[in-house]
Amino acid sequence: MRIFVRIFLVAGLLGLTGCTDQAATDKTDPRPNILLIVADDLGYSDLGVFGGEISTPNLDALAGAGKMLTNFHVAPTCSPTRAMLLSGADAHRAGLGTMNGLESEEQKGKPGYEGFLNKQIVTFVRLLKEAGYHTYMSGKWQLGYEYGYYPLDRGFEDAFWLKHGGASHFSDMRGIIETFPVAHWTEGEERLKALPDDFYSSVNLTDKLIEYIDKNRTDGKPFFAYAAYTAPHWPLQAPQEYIDKYEGVYTGGYDDIRNKRIERMQAAGLIKTGQVPAPRHVEWPAWEELSEEQKKFEVRRMQLYAAMVDALDENIGRLIQYLKDSGEYENTFILFFSDNGAEGNNPHDLFTNPVWVPANFDNSYGNMGKPGSYVSTGPGWAHVSNTPFHMYKGFPTQGGMMSPTIAVYPEKIKAGGRSDAFISILDVAPTLLQLANVSHPAPEFQGRRVHPLIGKSFYPHLIGQQSVVHPPEQVYGIELFNRRMIRQGDWKLLRNNQPWGKNGWALYDLGEDLGEQNDLAQSRPDKLREMVALWEQYVEDNDVFVFEGLKIRFTNGKNHYLITDASASVDFPERN
Repeated sequence: MRIFVRIFLVAGLLGLTGCTDQAATDKTDPRPNILLIVADDLGYSDLGVFGGEISTPNLDALAGAGKMLTNFHVAPTCSPTRAMLLSGADAHRAGLGTMNGLESEEQKGKPGYEGFLNKQIVTFVRLLKEAGYHTYMSGKWQLGYEYGYYPLDRGFEDAFWLKHGGASHFSDMRGIIETFPVAHWTEGEERLKALPDDFYSSVNLTDKLIEYIDKNRTDGKPFFAYAAYTAPHWPLQAPQEYIDKYEGVYTGGYDDIRNKRIERMQAAGLIKTGQVPAPRHVEWPAWEELSEEQKKFEVRRMQLYAAMVDALDENIGRLIQYLKDSGEYENTFILFFSDNGAEGNNPHDLFTNPVWVPANFDNSYGNMGKPGSYVSTGPGWAHVSNTPFHMYKGFPTQGGMMSPTIAVYPEKIKAGGRSDAFISILDVAPTLLQLANVSHPAPEFQGRRVHPLIGKSFYPHLIGQQSVVHPPEQVYGIELFNRRMIRQGDWKLLRNNQPWGKNGWALYDLGEDLGEQNDLAQSRPDKLREMVALWEQYVEDNDVFVFEGLKIRFTNGKNHYLITDASASVDFPERN
């Protein structure tokens, strides 16, 4: 694998002083650049600075240069998080309350149909562009599968993007489900027929974003750059030199690695005295229950995952170094986070994958991690990645929604800080708009009704002007695949389908129980009633469809997302 070495001319912008809503027309626009870096399926404890053993020196250094946000919440899966990120609205309001993809013109015309980032919102990217920012994207989109709903339609000036949720990380352009067997990589509006022979996602996505930033760097306009990496999302693939680096690291198994992470997190104060990490779920096999052959393959899976995270970190380091070399770093606000918790579900169970994957991929031990392979980590390693939390991607548990998050703005955010204030993905759009001094136009934008921002800027908190971002009465809700969560302060109401939950409401005090193990629903009926009322208000406010005692089938063209709750089944209805 090649690493590009480039020399850039230094041409810095001025620091943040007074700002206006007016688009800049000269070379002295004082507003900051904004760099948004999003990892795909990275676990809370995977970075070194968050307790992990994976080599992440560049992200660790970024944390040292800014502030670690240790209580940052996202949605349980990719596209709902990205919809909330770009819109500042609840995922159901924005159109991605489910994981469906827009498939036809007929569906597109139905008001309220979920499955794409709808036109009832305006992205903060569009607002930044209207206000004079360059707007660039490189990476994963997954917010609309039809013309009119692509990155350039939603405010990006330049974009190198992957249409669907994942693909091979190499040049072979393999998709991840039979319906889309060839990866849909596009630059601007032109779908690519081939990728460079030496393509690797984390490298080339970085190259492209640097190219976009560099071409207009001297025109005096600030930029917004969205680095939407596809690592470490499955299929787990990495260049061999990164894989070799982790030979033998994971032979001790799940508990060995997790316990070492817990020790480091406790020493760093990320797990406070008296807080008990979530234990392994009884549905998952313990390490000692695996055969030697199974252990061999499990070790290899985590070795590949670590290699992907390592390569991701190295390329983020290249991106940061470019900003420094070009003189842009000092006037750039940088925010890094993961779109959800680490993945523990088996993608081989999706759609026709039980048949399609074995027939089309070589997952033998010697080929794992190479082009033409298709493996994921599984629940045992996801539990490790999401230390100290419960469950993983797809669940509105802490393990599914907690992200390792870092914010940097040189000379504005004090270096080496840490915040445990509750912050959510809904707060990003207000924060970035405040930095750019751009107002949100709700309730109307360019002649159409749009939903308002429902989050709050956390920039005043980052620079020490506010001790918290939200008052204790703030409510944050999530519904996905009929799994549900509502949170107010440290209180959390949670409902998961069996066998992952009891198929009824569970109540947790996260201040005392970060592992979500001590259900207080029976002992605190008063608090249970209060939280259920908050949930019902959330459902009403966001037009959320929920079903009791049913098997819910979320239709995606010919495919379905199936959540088993009981023997009956219904099709997910169209939204009105």
